[in-house]
Amino acid sequence: MGANAATELLLIRHAPAANGGCLAGRRDVPADLPEEAVIAATVAALGEEVQLVASPALRCQQTAAALFPNTTPSFDERLWEQDFGAWEGVPFKDLPDIGQMTREALAHHRPPGGESFADQCARVHPALTDLAGQGGRIAVVAHAGVVRAALSLAMGHLASGLAFDVSPFSVTKLLALPNGHWVISNVNRTFG
Repeated sequence: MGANAATELLLIRHAPAANGGCLAGRRDVPADLPEEAVIAATVAALGEEVQLVASPALRCQQTAAALFPNTTPSFDERLWEQDFGAWEGVPFKDLPDIGQMTREALAHHRPPGGESFADQCARVHPALTDLAGQGGRIAVVAHAGVVRAALSLAMGHLASGLAFDVSPFSVTKLLALPNGHWVISNVNRTFG
């Protein structure tokens, strides 16, 4: 494998976060894993022949263990969710309304003490580029923000990643070609 081979990246958003109705972000909350039938259907769709990489977040570790029980992941700190600063742990209903911002403005907006989506992309894009150069099939268990960052990288436009809804326990498949181009095979696919 390596520089002359395409890389299939299976970007898996962790199972729903047991967040108590509050923004999780960098808080290390556990996963609320789906029923066994959903896990089994997802395992069957993904297959087992993968290199496994994950965010160090507990919810990602638990999701990776449920989907790939016989594979030990490597953890990459760059794959953490966006740092929402002062908004972390705040109930969703109490968060400020930023829905009127353009996608471009939203991509550069930093919550107090946190990072913007652009900041997150600056951290995540090198991790994904490193993986893309390895060839083979790589499953990446991470966060919605990481999947959106990957989509922005594939599309070549930072704010475009913010256009995507990324459901918990969904799979987004990207193909990284040896010439540096990206193909988006599917987004937000669920099984079971």
